[in-house]
Amino acid sequence: MRIDGYTQLMEAYHQLAPGDLFVGQIPASPLKAVLLTDLACRGVRLLPSAVAQTLHGNKCAQAFLLAPWMVPHTRVMTRRKALLDLLGEFERRGIAAAVTKHDHLHCGHGVRKWDDLEMLYNCMSLDEGRFPFVVQPYCEVTVDVRVVLVGEYVEAYARCNPQGFRKNLAAGGHSRHHVLTADQEEMCRRVMDRAQMPYAHMDLMVLGDGTVYLSEISLYGGVRGARVTQAELERMKRSRLAELAGSIYVDEG
Repeated sequence: MRIDGYTQLMEAYHQLAPGDLFVGQIPASPLKAVLLTDLACRGVRLLPSAVAQTLHGNKCAQAFLLAPWMVPHTRVMTRRKALLDLLGEFERRGIAAAVTKHDHLHCGHGVRKWDDLEMLYNCMSLDEGRFPFVVQPYCEVTVDVRVVLVGEYVEAYARCNPQGFRKNLAAGGHSRHHVLTADQEEMCRRVMDRAQMPYAHMDLMVLGDGTVYLSEISLYGGVRGARVTQAELERMKRSRLAELAGSIYVDEG
């Protein structure tokens, strides 16, 4: 059985069996994690995969699973003791500034820069509700790149905003076309494979010495600054899912 869309999934949920296919995304809700886990354990195939849907919008999950491509010493903080230990490690390593990232906040609203590590600890440790969150050493970014990948389609543009380190287009920034190097595109493909994403919006940090790090990745995102329109991109994504869904049944036949 093939299920398209969340409404149809809910209608047929308890009748699904191993080998059935759900094409679509489970929306964010308190039930999302248990639904993805249950479907995967029951042998129901998902497009996008359970891993891809878990990583989408979840900065903490990304920081853990995609750590090899992120700024070294990027960590997920789940309690005060771990934060205190990490900041002690940062001081020993000579890391003087840090960035924190919280889940489910977009347009840079969940990203904060801390020039004082003690202030970071003092603020974050006062409220357990602030956990979990991501901490990583602050890096001076020369080029902030948004990459859109769907199948063979690749587009990249640099986001520029001199008014803040977030390079936020929504806060008055501007964009310019960016040509990915072969190494940068290869890195993006490796990250996508690890994230099990059939398509992606990916943010890269390019430092002054040419080093490239992954900032974050998602299944969906804005295209302000891109040449492709949102409507064109959605058509490409639907086509990509249909292609992958068709290949599953071809492989079985």
